[in-house]
Amino acid sequence: QVRLEESGGGLVQPGGSLRLSCAPHGMISVVHAMGWDRQAPGNERELVATITPSGSTNYAESVKGRFTIDRDNAKTTWSLQMNSLKPEDTAVYYCNLDATVLGTRRNYWGQGTQVTVSQ
Repeated sequence: QVRLEESGGGLVQPGGSLRLSCAPHGMISVVHAMGWDRQAPGNERELVATITPSGSTNYAESVKGRFTIDRDNAKTTWSLQMNSLKPEDTAVYYCNLDATVLGTRRNYWGQGTQVTVSQ
């Protein structure tokens, strides 16, 4: 019933920046956490960053100091600011929501947006 929509992906040179955004559609009772995952071909899906409504954050070691997750509680939207991008960051990025909907708590993912870091 809940649908997530990512935006902001694209092609960027190493050292560049991109900002990804996620917007949910549907009725959400409780938001427990918002986040971003990524997956490159042949790799396991990786949890990149999470943020709670209170602002508590967690990051994968590979992106600490370079990526920043933020949220707008009023709109229930969240973003991922990616700086100092590396070719290793190339992946499909999925926004993620841990939420209670109609009395059931589970995770939701968007369709994904491609981020390519290359010359």
